[in-house]
Amino acid sequence: MSTHASTRPSYAAVLRVPHARRTFVSALTARLSYGTVSLAVLLSVTRATDSYAVSGVVMSLFGATSVFLMPVRASLIDRHGPRRALLPMSVLYGTLLCVLAALTWRPAVPPAALAAAAALAGACAPPLGPTMRALWAELLPDRDLLRRAYSLDGVAEELLYVSGPVLIGALTVFAHPASGILLSAFLIVAGTCAFVMSPVMPGPRPAPRAQRRGRVRGLGTPVAVALGAGLALSGVDLLAMAFASAHAYDPGTVPWVLGALSAGSAVGGLVNGAVPWRAAARERLLLFALALGLTVAAAGLAPNLWTLTMAMAVAGAFLAPALTTAYLLADETVPADARTRAGAWVNMGVNAGSSAGALVAGLLIGRLPLWACFALAGGAALLPALSVVRWRAGRAADHALPAGGTPPERAGAPGRPAEACPAGERN
Repeated sequence: MSTHASTRPSYAAVLRVPHARRTFVSALTARLSYGTVSLAVLLSVTRATDSYAVSGVVMSLFGATSVFLMPVRASLIDRHGPRRALLPMSVLYGTLLCVLAALTWRPAVPPAALAAAAALAGACAPPLGPTMRALWAELLPDRDLLRRAYSLDGVAEELLYVSGPVLIGALTVFAHPASGILLSAFLIVAGTCAFVMSPVMPGPRPAPRAQRRGRVRGLGTPVAVALGAGLALSGVDLLAMAFASAHAYDPGTVPWVLGALSAGSAVGGLVNGAVPWRAAARERLLLFALALGLTVAAAGLAPNLWTLTMAMAVAGAFLAPALTTAYLLADETVPADARTRAGAWVNMGVNAGSSAGALVAGLLIGRLPLWACFALAGGAALLPALSVVRWRAGRAADHALPAGGTPPERAGAPGRPAEACPAGERN
């Protein structure tokens, strides 16, 4: 925390930092594109091809190239700076989205052309979230204030992904579905232009040649926990639908369950940013992941949909803190010239987990009891955290000396004091 009571960190203090509000709003404008584009592409491709199979392939290619190439695009930003790398990336991405919109405007378009345009567009999607979080770290050296900024960023991103589909749904009432793709292209280009023009946008920070070619290390824990969280929560949509069907509820009630998850996530994110935590980021991350996994697993025992809704709200309250802390830990782990890549790896973990989790949940529902499906979903969040706890306990045992002094196998060797832990074990 800050050492001065008069400057106690708060959400208002985050937005009072010079140019922070303008920069954040422009980044959110560009990131709204990611909240609108998925539904817009799905509706457009389905209308143009009249095939859900083609739509699924196109969406899978778009998502795969966007997610798995994100660290590569982030490395370009770390190497050349956001101003040089983000703007060309966003213009190319927006242009390819326009090509995809043009292809879907008329029916009977070749599926191969749609797939190629979608895959290329996804490969160029600018990593705006990781870039904004790296910029927060530049603007806010105070770690408590940075934690509030990350929490605010996470809640705002959650709202974008909720409001984006609503915006596309309203637009397609009176316009062609492909107009939603054009809107997404406009948002990303206009928002990114405003974002990179911010006076606080850093320039390139050249790294030594060997460092540029090396991998970003030390991100195993935050990426693993983010992957587990994505796996756990991505199947909730299908599991909630299966729960409603099994208990003879109207499918129209399922959005309330998902809304409770989003609302819980927003509240949990804001509370996490406001609490003056004493525990280190790594310990908080593992606790949030354990609580998330246990809550999702227990949700399968809910006797009715309303109890399930409350359980999902509680799960959401641990989801945002877990992801926010994963980003914070990643930022603490790497040097300043690798922050964007670090955030991109965590982001990739969440999205990869989300994609895989939905697939696995779809395969398991109907083959296993529903409570077992919830238990497996919760276990996906529990296992990475438990593995890290067990690994750290093993490392601590390896470095501990027996009560009697020097171990027999080290007789005659200088004793190693308990304080002399490896530097990598500190947060």
